[in-house]
Amino acid sequence: MNQTTESEGFGGKQVLAIVGITYRQLDHWARTDLLRPSLCDAKGSGSRRRYSYDDVVQLKVIKKLLDGGQSLQAARKVIDRLRVEGESVGSANLVVVGGSVALARSGEELVDLLRGGQGVLALVLELAGVKQEVDAAIASLNLPPTTDDGTTAAPGPVAAALG
Repeated sequence: MNQTTESEGFGGKQVLAIVGITYRQLDHWARTDLLRPSLCDAKGSGSRRRYSYDDVVQLKVIKKLLDGGQSLQAARKVIDRLRVEGESVGSANLVVVGGSVALARSGEELVDLLRGGQGVLALVLELAGVKQEVDAAIASLNLPPTTDDGTTAAPGPVAAALG
């Protein structure tokens, strides 16, 4: 994003196009304090709201929560709780399961955002490196290669010549 856009912000029509919401939604969210524009709020008929980049990111998060099946009331609680927890709305890791939304702070800590920030007893498994760990452990055992049925594979011509 260029410096001019960042300082001038975004008008209503731009926000609607970026976030994918209707004018009615944007207006309702501003009037009910879900998210008021931080650069310039409406001050009567004919005035225009100006939203910062951060505002637009937060609006997109709200839209994603709604698209994910959360009610507007639940989305409001999530956004409010993230603010209380001091989390950046645009970079928080949320776990959404059914009617529950939790903030994943680390691989071991989940905070239920719809129940006042209570800790959630859960096991969070980070699986990104599991395959590499298994491959490294196998390699360290120096096992002969096996076939899909578990039998030892015949050594290839290079292995037979070296062996």
